[in-house]
Amino acid sequence: MNLSYLKLYTLYLASLFFSCGLKTDQPVQQSTVSTLPNVVIIYADDLGYGDVGAYGATELKTPNIDKLANGGIRFTNGYATSATCTPSRYALLTGRYPWRNKNARILPGTAPLLIDTSRMTLPRLLREQGYHTGIVGKWHLGLGEGQVNWNDHISPGPNEVGFDYSYIMAATQDRVPTVYIQNGNVVGLDPEDPIEIDYQKNFSGEPSGKDNPELLKMKWHHGHNNSIVNGIPRIGFMKGGTNAKWVDENMADTFLVKAQEYLKRNQNRPFFLYYALQQPHVPRTPHPRFAGTSGLGPRGDVIVEADWCIGEFMKTLEQEGLLENTLVILTSDNGPVLNDGYYDDAVEKLGNHMPSGVLRGGKYSLFEAGTRVPFIVYWEGKIKPMVSDAMVCQVDLLSSIAELVGSNFRSEDGENLIDVMMGNSNHGREELVLEATSRTAFRKGDWVLIPAYDGPAVNKQVNIELGNAKEAMLFNLREDISQQHNLATTNAAKLSEMIQSFEKIRGQDYKDVEDLELK
Repeated sequence: MNLSYLKLYTLYLASLFFSCGLKTDQPVQQSTVSTLPNVVIIYADDLGYGDVGAYGATELKTPNIDKLANGGIRFTNGYATSATCTPSRYALLTGRYPWRNKNARILPGTAPLLIDTSRMTLPRLLREQGYHTGIVGKWHLGLGEGQVNWNDHISPGPNEVGFDYSYIMAATQDRVPTVYIQNGNVVGLDPEDPIEIDYQKNFSGEPSGKDNPELLKMKWHHGHNNSIVNGIPRIGFMKGGTNAKWVDENMADTFLVKAQEYLKRNQNRPFFLYYALQQPHVPRTPHPRFAGTSGLGPRGDVIVEADWCIGEFMKTLEQEGLLENTLVILTSDNGPVLNDGYYDDAVEKLGNHMPSGVLRGGKYSLFEAGTRVPFIVYWEGKIKPMVSDAMVCQVDLLSSIAELVGSNFRSEDGENLIDVMMGNSNHGREELVLEATSRTAFRKGDWVLIPAYDGPAVNKQVNIELGNAKEAMLFNLREDISQQHNLATTNAAKLSEMIQSFEKIRGQDYKDVEDLELK
């Protein structure tokens, strides 16, 4: 569809919406507003470039993701901003590079809210344009202002940065608290069994993964040896909240049902849903009906499970008559990792599967596999199927969607690439700063610069190359996508040009870094 016509039509419908004064959270009956384009972001967790059939996986089947990729735009140069979760999520929602916020790193479950509540965010912008906004799934952007009382209303959080509805886990599946939180309140909490959380020391009389291995159904490899929940050792210590604790094997189903319910409640008004899957992050705990289905161990099984969830979600969109009026974006927060803290056969049962595909590195890495991820844009009947090599990034989503819905807002670091995402242009962004555990790299055109950084070349806990080297590295990705040939010494002019362009955006303090300790 011609984008200019679509924008004019969207603005016309928006005027109808506002003239009706529809601001309630209750289901809406008026059909006139339902034709405004809904927006859905499906955000996988640690899904690699090579984990998807449409991106070259042959040992792992992902038919539902492939259906989106083959029916929409499959970007081969699509990026998260960061090689870890919290920073990428920050950039996606704020349109701001995470390195601009010194606290944008992997957060514990007790961290305060990372996003300034006065900052424009994607859900806030869409709410201002008349959308109902919801998040279901992983949050990991902090809650409260420090020293959260989990037994009271928890604020600020998703609802204070633009979401009308939230059903989340606070951090990650491997971190406490292991409870769901709906609109700021722990689900199923018994006030007679209050929750206590501590990331420094255990509570008296409480077992731990380190001290009580006999209680474990999943063994820890590094870190992950604190409180035991459902036989799985976690990061951090938790006491109480027994009735509120989630069952890991049911988590995918729980989030799917909540996402489906959100669609059904809001089908008659424009909505934005951020559906943040937990798979294939550790601990990998597929529901029994998916256990063993991939032949690649639990990591493969939870990817199969995630693919099924995506398929069921898309069926709901279709059954509710929403498919042709919903822009769906599917991507991942960072690249893949195998052993990320548990002995779960991810390495032993990998076989010929290549989670990073032809890319070098993975999660935590400055090499391409850390941040180049599946990036699919699908809109039934509006976007023609194609493959695009235009460079796009999740930091661009706020500015691009703003343009789509008729807002003039542009974020600090995002570009308006809606023409690219709708298939009307192949001119993506030219420059991009990428981040991995506080270190930054720079892509410009076909070239990528990894500055010299101190630190280990390989994280031996996860067996991933980090991109640290005593001399800068320079690669031409069009000729060398696997980054095997460092051209820094043979192309001094290009290296100098790249460093100047990089420092113009990043400044000269990029060597001020922190070493990542996985625990």
